[in-house]
Parts: sequence; C-alpha cells; structure tokens
Amino acid sequence: MSLPLTWTLSRPTQPEWALKVVNEQAASAPDAALAELNEAALVTAALEGRPGAFDLIVERHRRPVYQLCYRFIGNHEDASDLTQDVFLRAFRALSRFKGNAALATWLYRIGVNVCLNRLAVKTPKNEPIDEAVHVDVRTESASDRVLREERAVQVRAAVAKLPRKQRAALILRMYHDLSHQEIAETLGSSVGAVKANVFHALQNLKKLLPEGVR
Repeated sequence: MSLPLTWTLSRPTQPEWALKVVNEQAASAPDAALAELNEAALVTAALEGRPGAFDLIVERHRRPVYQLCYRFIGNHEDASDLTQDVFLRAFRALSRFKGNAALATWLYRIGVNVCLNRLAVKTPKNEPIDEAVHVDVRTESASDRVLREERAVQVRAAVAKLPRKQRAALILRMYHDLSHQEIAETLGSSVGAVKANVFHALQNLKKLLPEGVR
C-alpha cells in the first residue's frame, strides 16, 4: 500500500519550525545531493534547516514506521495518523538524536511509544487485510486468498491480546526483523528482558490461536 502523503518543511514567522503535510504531487523533490548523505549527515542537514533534508528522512523511513503503527493498531486510517504523529515528534525532537543508535531504531522507539499511548485510550478496530501488497495475488487462488486473509485477521487479533511489552517485542522481532539488541535499544530494556518477552509472546500466541493457524 502506498502512502498518499509526504512531508515538507517551512519556516513560519515564529522561531520554531513547523511541519506540514502536503499532497505528494505538489511536494518538490529533495536536493539530489542530499541523497548522497549518510543518516548522521542528513540529520545535521535537517537541523541546519537545509530544504528537503527532513523530507528525505521521512521518505526513507515512512514505510517501516507506517507498518509498525499498522501492526500495533490494525487499521490503515489510524496507522496513517500515527505515522504522521511519529514524524512530527521526531522533527521536534531531532536535536536530541545523539546517533548512539540507528535513526530507524530511534524512530521505532518513538513509534512504539505513540502506538502504546494510543492503545491505552482507544481500542483498535482491525481491518480484514494484512500486508496484501507483499503477496503475488496473480498466482493465488480466490480460496487461498480468503484463507490467508482470515488467518491474518486471527493472528493480528491474537497479537492485540498480548501484554504491551510482549506485543512490542514480538512485532519488532518477527515483523521488522530487529535483533534482540536493537529491540532492547528501541524499548529501553535489557536484551534478557527482550528475549523473555519474545519467548512468552510466542507461547501465548500458541494458546490464543486456533490449532490450524499456529
């Protein structure tokens, strides 16, 4: 699924910068030279106010951040809103990014906190599709597609019942392929605690899922 929005920066009359969401067709492409920068240099460029720098950060990371939010929340509308919130928070806090961890890890940390805060006040409504864009439906029969989508709904519903720490660790490990060390950095936890949460999450999923879906 492609995201319909992109981001651009503008400096208003106030000292603080503002982050605006604009139609993707109307957004100007980032400076080609920016694409050659590594992430540390790109963050520096964004902090210096170089046009297009933060746009490129968003472009590089918006899909995995969106997928993270979607796997927590279970519907595209809320996931899109939360993705925007993640990057808005990241923009405001960019000066506090020290580079001790990868930029993606830092964004995931913001994303997990944003999603957990949302879940604390709102029960997610799951949609009956999951990552269909990654499946070659041209070679998939209608019955197979129905079964896959039903299984995805069951798995997502079961993940939603996991304790918060288990859910976060499992999503980052199984869906985003982060190492235990990266997850620990993201969640501000220890590697041992992450391993325990992933283990218990998998055990709980076995109990929550029907036998044919495990």
